[in-house]
Amino acid sequence: MKLRFSRKTLGIPYAVFLVCFVIIPMLVIVFYAFTDDEMHFSFVNFGKFFSDPTKLSTIVYSLVIALLTTAVTLVIAYPVAYILARSKMQKKYILLLLFVTPMWINFVLRVNALREILAWAGMLGEANYFNTILGMVYDFLPFMILPLYTTLSKIDGSLYEASADLGGNSFTTFTRVTVPLSMPGVLSGMTMVFLPSMTNYVVSDMLGNSKVTIIGKFIETYFGTDWHMGSMIALILLVIVLASTLLTGGFQSEHNVRGTTV
Repeated sequence: MKLRFSRKTLGIPYAVFLVCFVIIPMLVIVFYAFTDDEMHFSFVNFGKFFSDPTKLSTIVYSLVIALLTTAVTLVIAYPVAYILARSKMQKKYILLLLFVTPMWINFVLRVNALREILAWAGMLGEANYFNTILGMVYDFLPFMILPLYTTLSKIDGSLYEASADLGGNSFTTFTRVTVPLSMPGVLSGMTMVFLPSMTNYVVSDMLGNSKVTIIGKFIETYFGTDWHMGSMIALILLVIVLASTLLTGGFQSEHNVRGTTV
């Protein structure tokens, strides 16, 4: 008897995984977020959160840290990715590997190493936001470089020649050709850096002397004492994530470097 596998059949394992590890946990989060200590339907958790200036300021701090981290990472990663993509060096893949290699090292070990360097330089202070952003940039830089490099390396070289034939100088070619065609990589990198920067409380704890609190730390703390409040904060974070994804076009059809829909 010959077995035939259709797309629906091959999708069954993924569907089971999706239900067990995504949908059911999300339903649990929603249930706890909209119930009180006696498991009665209630909006009391939302009232407590939005009436607490400390929690609201934490969201603002988290957004600011994530935005600054994303901006600094983009400023550093774009020239690196552009040079590597346009370089004709035969060993440029080795240089790219040097930027990606830190991702293979244990995350906590890397943060500890950076902490020791900052301590040696005398830069570990109370509530040090600079160190937190520095640690975030150090940690997420490869996630910005990789999508940028992939997008920039796929740009057809004939487009640069066409720009030169039409009288465009290097600056014009960069702003009118390179930047627009690299936007899918920019948006992908920004999403990959911005979202985890809001929740990576390990960096803020270790490099900010546990004085810099971001929304991810709130979730971790409340799930140890109050699942209802922790679930509500997690749900608010999910809304922020969905909103940021919509703003960056994460749900739109992907485009290749020529601008046609894939």
